[in-house]
Amino acid sequence: MEKSFTALVEDLSERGLLDSTLVIHTGEFGRTPIINKEGGRDHWPDVYTTVMAGGGVRGGQVYGSSDTNGGQVHSHPVSPADFLATMWTLLDVNPHQELRDRLGRPLALSQGRVIDSLIA
Repeated sequence: MEKSFTALVEDLSERGLLDSTLVIHTGEFGRTPIINKEGGRDHWPDVYTTVMAGGGVRGGQVYGSSDTNGGQVHSHPVSPADFLATMWTLLDVNPHQELRDRLGRPLALSQGRVIDSLIA
């Protein structure tokens, strides 16, 4: 993944498209900080990594950290709602706008906080 992600970002940059393209690599799980009995690592939803580039993201930074074994968030926790609020903001969409479901009930696009330090 590292080579393909880097190649994509470099290609977009060389063609002048990176500023207008938001590239995100994420998943819903990290891996357990402890090796299991089969010698592998299981899903771990407490800490995982997301990489963002282009589209208004301030590059060259690391936001947040885990403890020494990668088991718990140490600094700057981010919820999925925070991530989505930031993504919507980068896409120039108000993350707190209200949408209506089929029954007319109001729903916020995101209830998270925008992580301003990630935005250029």
